[in-house]
Amino acid sequence: MTNNTVSSTARVLAAGLRALLVLTLVCGVIYPLAVTGVAQALFDDKANGSEIKDKEGQVVGSSLIGQRYDLPLKEGEESPAPDLKWFQPRPSNGLGTNSVNTQYSLILSGATNRSGDNEELIQWVKDAKAAVVKDNSTSTYKVRPADVPADAVTSSGSGLDPDISPAYAKLQVHRVAEKNGLDAKEVEDLVADHTTGRLLGFMGEPRVNVLELNTALRDLTQG
Repeated sequence: MTNNTVSSTARVLAAGLRALLVLTLVCGVIYPLAVTGVAQALFDDKANGSEIKDKEGQVVGSSLIGQRYDLPLKEGEESPAPDLKWFQPRPSNGLGTNSVNTQYSLILSGATNRSGDNEELIQWVKDAKAAVVKDNSTSTYKVRPADVPADAVTSSGSGLDPDISPAYAKLQVHRVAEKNGLDAKEVEDLVADHTTGRLLGFMGEPRVNVLELNTALRDLTQG
């Protein structure tokens, strides 16, 4: 009786060990390698993080994650001022003051979770609109408050949006041209070249990837 029990237990353990080895090989080695191989063969750009490279071939970021373009933080400043020679992304105060402010730093991702009639949110929008008008008005081009699109004064649901609307990109053209010593038409053409239309012609909204646009701007100014 004892021998039968030991033999039965040994067979169960052996079967379990074989199943473990087979499943480890299939699920832990073969399947990941197959998925990775298909991804690299068919979707290598997305599989590798949708990297954006400059003309020297250096990776400058991902087309899926927004970046800030700021001046170095000065003594006494709580947050750095925007570097106005670059196209600016959407505001990045994704989590507001009640939690960690994302600032496009990938610490956390989230929205302000405030209602449209929240007084603090309304003040944020008013302050942001005034800053957009001031920053983007030049000696030859004046921005009106009515010209400021919604994405220029509000953060996205994630706080990490890599895109802006064509309207916000065009609003920044004259300022970027002036700061970089370029012709406004040249910068307008750059925006047009980096504007992506609706998916299949009807889904989503036209958009401009800020990192791709600024990378092209850098290549143009350094060319």
